[in-house]
Amino acid sequence: MSADKLPAALLEQATDPYRPLGKFAWHFARGKLGGDPVFAGLLRRGLIPAGARVLDIGCGQGLLAALLGSLSGDSSAERAWPPGWAPPPAGARVHGIELMPRDVERAQGALAPLGDRARFTLGDMCSTDFGQADVVVILDVLHYVSHEAQEDVLRRVRDALTPGGALLLRVGDAAAGLPFRISNWVDAIVTFARGHRLSRLYCRPLSQWQEQLQALGFSVQAIPMHEGTPFANILLVARRPDGATS
Repeated sequence: MSADKLPAALLEQATDPYRPLGKFAWHFARGKLGGDPVFAGLLRRGLIPAGARVLDIGCGQGLLAALLGSLSGDSSAERAWPPGWAPPPAGARVHGIELMPRDVERAQGALAPLGDRARFTLGDMCSTDFGQADVVVILDVLHYVSHEAQEDVLRRVRDALTPGGALLLRVGDAAAGLPFRISNWVDAIVTFARGHRLSRLYCRPLSQWQEQLQALGFSVQAIPMHEGTPFANILLVARRPDGATS
């Protein structure tokens, strides 16, 4: 099994709630959770602590919440946990924010049994209240809004994080040449398949993403997060220092 690939039992348990919603929701969940290395990467590296309050911005149909919700503390998926991975983040609670009503409906329909461990808000990340969180996750979303809006979202994320909390931000490196262009092509195809219109993208080279986060007071670690794909995706682990101020 690849280092950043979910175990079969965990993939099955996380995607099973989508079966009643129809083939698209279930196949999309299996394809994304099974084929995108970021989900296994977050778990393997222990980037989401047990019991954490997680804000998932641009949550789609709630895949991260489904994955974390399958970790109850005594599940078959956890009994098959890969050796060498960080301990399972059991008990994490996810608040997802999503702009697309259809995705919010799917998330709520599939994950209602999780109760307060998974809740979803229909809203725009540029205006929706973030509340407070220990971890904020933004995967492949921030490039949909202008550079000015990106900076405002990141500033509000910093202020929403508890001291020592982490922003897990995946971006495409605009300086990566062909892999970056492939990422954008696939982005357009997937967006269209989900019934959405793709607008202008506001991408940046990796160095600019890092500089912007550092200017906001974050310490930043860059982790390649495209194993097994032709893309140029980088996970930025941006930590808010204790006592950080605006």
